[in-house]
Amino acid sequence: MNHTASNLTPLLNDIVAGIYQAYPTLLSKFGESGKKKCLEDNQHHLAYLALAYKVQDSKIFSDYAIWLDDVLTARGMNTEHLILNLELIQEAAQKHLPGKQGSFYVECIEKSVNRLKETNDTA
Repeated sequence: MNHTASNLTPLLNDIVAGIYQAYPTLLSKFGESGKKKCLEDNQHHLAYLALAYKVQDSKIFSDYAIWLDDVLTARGMNTEHLILNLELIQEAAQKHLPGKQGSFYVECIEKSVNRLKETNDTA
């Protein structure tokens, strides 16, 4: 399955809605432009997942998640925010990506979340 804007829309909408449900103050703090940025960020996450799936190497995504966590925490974000985001991607993948790709994404994210928790002692 190729990632195109149209076939990712339901998946991305679920992810962004979940983030804004978990953190309702984001809308008042960042407005609609914040939602757009959140959508763009999740497109990047999905691109890394797609690459990992294409070459069947989950380490590509978990290395990306560790790198991203370093970048985000240096800017004041909490690792738990990234973990929640990844878990929301995992839920959306289960719902919208049946078959081998969805299973790979779920497993890949689980490994990445476990690495993040181990790295940051948030287990």
